[in-house]
Amino acid sequence: MTKTLDGKVAVITGGSSGIGLGIAKRFASEGASVVIAGRRQTELDVAVASIGGEVSAVRVDISKLADLDALYEFVRSRYGRVDIVVANAGSGTYAPLGEISEEQFDQAFGINVKGTLFTVQKALPLLSPGSAVILTGSGMSIKGMASLSVYGATKAAIRNLARSWILDLKGKGIRVNVLSPGPIRTPALVGMVPPEQEQAFLDSFAPNIPLGRVGEPDEIAKAAVFLASDASSFVNGVELFVDGGMAQI
Repeated sequence: MTKTLDGKVAVITGGSSGIGLGIAKRFASEGASVVIAGRRQTELDVAVASIGGEVSAVRVDISKLADLDALYEFVRSRYGRVDIVVANAGSGTYAPLGEISEEQFDQAFGINVKGTLFTVQKALPLLSPGSAVILTGSGMSIKGMASLSVYGATKAAIRNLARSWILDLKGKGIRVNVLSPGPIRTPALVGMVPPEQEQAFLDSFAPNIPLGRVGEPDEIAKAAVFLASDASSFVNGVELFVDGGMAQI
């Protein structure tokens, strides 16, 4: 039986854990050849073993352009093209106004905005008509939250990049969409509290989510498959919130 992403080549940044790993697993199960990128080799090695299928890993810091050049040279030499780019790698720190450091600002914008921009721009020579670009956004692109102003600003920037890029790419047949998760059960989220507080911490999000729970990485991954596949061939420039309704209230 033909799988949804059979024959597709996908590059996923931040693909060694959390949402990125969930997307990589789902893409591989749908027949894609997957290249994951991340900063920590040990995590990449573990991720490759868990994903299965046709998967490779490249150690990359997306805020460094030379690392991105190396990533796409690997992809070019191995596959000759890219059909799907998931610019998922991101970073964020809680800091209220008055306590935001220059280092925190530079890190967030360096990874979330600069890194996303050049992840996509450097992929362009390998992208052809019918390709899909997915940017990982956040409900914080349209909602405010205490101590997350810098993170939210980076995600609002990503939303506008997509709006502008669909005009820059007009006529090329390359679609760009934003996939914006809500609170998802990932190592990054649960790692914010001690293990014994994990479930209570996750439950604390429930009152603000109409579905009454946090999401799972595979729920984001299934939406990513839609945006990456021909099923969304006329979907371009949208921000798809996969957050149990949190951004809509």
